Amino acid sequence: MKNSFKLILIPVLLLAAGFNSCSTSSTEGDKSKDSLEAYVSERLPIYAKVKLTTDIQKLTENQRQVLPLLIQAAQVMDELFWAQAYPQRDSLLATIKDEKTKEFVLVNYGPWDKLNGNKPFVYGIGPKPEGSGFYPADMTKEELEKSDIKDKRSLYSMVRRDSAGKLYTIPYHIYFKDGLKKASDLLKKAAELSDEPQLKNYLSLRAEALVTDNYNPSDYAWMDMKDNGLDIIIGPIENYEDALLNARAAFESYVLVKDREWSQRLEKYVGMMPELQRGLPVDSKYKNETPGTGSQLAAFDVVYYAGDGNSGGKTIAVNLPNDEVIQQKKGTRRSQLKNAMRAKFDKIMIPISEELIDKGQQQHLNFDAFFANVMFHEVAHGLGIKSTITGKGFVREALQEQSSWLEEGKADILGLYMVSSLLKKGELTGDIKDYYTTFMAGILRSVRFGASESHGKANMLCFNFFNEKGAFERTAEGRYKVNYEKFASAMNELSSKILKLQGDGDKSAVEKVQQEMALIHPELQSDLDKLGKKGIPVDVVFEQGIDVLGLK
Repeated sequence: MKNSFKLILIPVLLLAAGFNSCSTSSTEGDKSKDSLEAYVSERLPIYAKVKLTTDIQKLTENQRQVLPLLIQAAQVMDELFWAQAYPQRDSLLATIKDEKTKEFVLVNYGPWDKLNGNKPFVYGIGPKPEGSGFYPADMTKEELEKSDIKDKRSLYSMVRRDSAGKLYTIPYHIYFKDGLKKASDLLKKAAELSDEPQLKNYLSLRAEALVTDNYNPSDYAWMDMKDNGLDIIIGPIENYEDALLNARAAFESYVLVKDREWSQRLEKYVGMMPELQRGLPVDSKYKNETPGTGSQLAAFDVVYYAGDGNSGGKTIAVNLPNDEVIQQKKGTRRSQLKNAMRAKFDKIMIPISEELIDKGQQQHLNFDAFFANVMFHEVAHGLGIKSTITGKGFVREALQEQSSWLEEGKADILGLYMVSSLLKKGELTGDIKDYYTTFMAGILRSVRFGASESHGKANMLCFNFFNEKGAFERTAEGRYKVNYEKFASAMNELSSKILKLQGDGDKSAVEKVQQEMALIHPELQSDLDKLGKKGIPVDVVFEQGIDVLGLK
């Protein structure tokens, strides 16, 4: 897609970001280049290709007119995320002759392998800057802290140097003005066409948010949507890409079509949040907040991923908004991406379980349990504590770059706690063995994302903690067998540990846990390597868009 704003934006970013460039001049370099091309040939197949579709016959004529506009707006987020992650995309691709390497660059939104600790795979490219493209590449965290910049940890600004080398910031709505204007206009047009009142209101407010950086009104409007058949998550949202400060938000989008039948099955769980909060296995001071009951659970077919959400590993559920004040007032919306979830279950989870789960327990792996575990992971983000009990402010502020991975670990383990509690109450059906076995297989799936990524770190913490507690054993056949009684007690112990770490806001303690527990040991790595040799995918890439859907 050609965008007028890209031609203006990229040259500015190239000078400002100071990213490494490619060089392939020497004979020694050619050998290195050959080895990197061989690496790419091995790594590219870890992504299974999946077509993103939905039953368009269920769409109204009006929705068929609105949906392409939403996809076009999402495509703009793709361009903006490139400008944050690796702004010189076009010049990089122009230097690469190997087609597989080009394809891998597009999958990773840059020359670093996101599912292998951001390993460079293009010759001449050095380590990925921790701050990605949000900051000057030579800037340190200490330099920023000592500067007189007021919005050091702003969600919505880029940090740059002036001609004298002094740091300053530029708000997103100015820095990315042309692209945001284009996306805003598309959302306005979609709002004008839409015959769904709540969606119309949200799209209008979101269009305004993109060009002002004031996202709260549209977030509240998004939380109030109940009856919409279409949805779009769009804008600067998650801060995982900013590994330096875990502060600045990256552009992304998901275009969604609601699955009304499955959504109706999920609605009843939101009202149970306060009761589940009171039952958390931790001292009362770590659970004295009351979670919002305005939260919504809904299932969707996702028909387009863009930007940060499409980079490297693909999410199969979304829990937003991230703003703690909105969460405390309104809760969150948990969107389950059912078609993407099914694709990962069929193409990845089942093959993994056939290789690594004890043969006698493979019968307990099923999609309904996988769906529930993922769903309650997202719901569990709303449980626990958002503000520290030690006067250090919000947990995210206190833990800084350590906050995201620990929050994902909390959601993993409290999601499983919710499943266990709801089964005991008779509010959820099934055998607890199904949920625990599927959770174990889910850990083995997710740790393949690598321990450098937030979800990977979270899964490794869970794996290593459960291993210490004897919640599973590795059999002589090299398969993992769940001890169901110990699994339950380990779940409660880890829940308490994480909630205390968050409530205390002790960053150094969290760093210690990460260094000791959020890592992959050689035995597990050898098992994961076995999966790769069997050709089992790690994740998925999508064939997506208006043409794939059969829309014009």
